[in-house]
Amino acid sequence: MSNPLAPASLEGKVALVTGSSRGIGADTVRYLAAAGAAVVVNYRSKAPRADKVVAEITEAGGRAIAVGADLTDAESVAAMFARAADELGKVDILVLNASGGMETGLGEDYAMRLNRDAQLNVVEQALPFLADGARIVFVTSHQAHFIRTTPTMPEYEPVALSKRAGEDALRAKLPEFDAAGVEFVVVSGDMIEGTITATLLERANPGAIAARREDAGKLYNVAEFAAEVASAVVDPIPADHTRLVGDVSGFAPEV
Repeated sequence: MSNPLAPASLEGKVALVTGSSRGIGADTVRYLAAAGAAVVVNYRSKAPRADKVVAEITEAGGRAIAVGADLTDAESVAAMFARAADELGKVDILVLNASGGMETGLGEDYAMRLNRDAQLNVVEQALPFLADGARIVFVTSHQAHFIRTTPTMPEYEPVALSKRAGEDALRAKLPEFDAAGVEFVVVSGDMIEGTITATLLERANPGAIAARREDAGKLYNVAEFAAEVASAVVDPIPADHTRLVGDVSGFAPEV
């Protein structure tokens, strides 16, 4: 997958991508770095994996640092932004990529704590560290974005409901974003081939991904969807602040 961003188009910018030590986040941060942005590779617990992404970027001539932070912990998030600003400068691009909720052993409310509460916390902690004209990109799925009108598979429902709650909470802050000169866009995609979520869904409901692929006609892979997220960093923001990636004909729009 080629980089959708032109070389040096983000020169002088600072980008922070949550959950960027692997998957969509890692490919997104690679695209941004290759376009000239200094990047923060955020991870929760897998430092070696984040360090590997940083090494790839720096060996290619880019600027990157790895910063661990538990997004459900306010102090941890505050420290992440303070370090980012101290080492790289104010943040121009904040990609809210990290999500979850299908993990076991983290409590019944973990999906809501991560996908709604933590997203709000990250944004509130970020605002003092954002540059003028900064852009926030919230990454979600069609199954979450359209959950009010289109049911999803039961195994994914807690994640979908919590991600939609997070999206709604962030949209409620649009007047505050406007007043602060901060741009906001939601990027929504279908199930993505090769992600942890797709793997867990397939494990819980064998055949689910193949069935969704057949219904949609195509499912994006990690690199393809990350390219859409990276493009959302620079493309004009739609009037409804929503960038829909791929087919949505199987999802009923909100009325």
